[in-house]
Amino acid sequence: MELKTARLTLLIDPNKKEAFERLCARQDRTASQVVRQLIGDYLAQHGVEFVASGSVAVEPAHKIPSHSKPGAKRKVVPATKTSWARRKA
Repeated sequence: MELKTARLTLLIDPNKKEAFERLCARQDRTASQVVRQLIGDYLAQHGVEFVASGSVAVEPAHKIPSHSKPGAKRKVVPATKTSWARRKA
C-alpha cells in the first residue's frame, strides 16, 4: 500500500475548486483521490517510473550488494499506465 505522508499545496481559482469538489462528490471520490490519480497518470504519460512509498524497491542485478542471497528477487512497482478514463468506469 502506498503511504500518503507528503503534502502538496497549490493555489487555484475558488470557483474552479468548488466545481472540482462538487464533481468529485458526485463521483463518490475525494479531491485527493482524483489529484493522486491525475499525478500518477501524468507521470506514466511521460514515462516517469517511481517506487511507491511502502513498496519494496528492486535494484538492478549489478547494484544488488554481493552479500544478498543468490536468487533473491525484489518487486518493482512502476508508475500506473491505467488511464483516468478507464479508472473512473
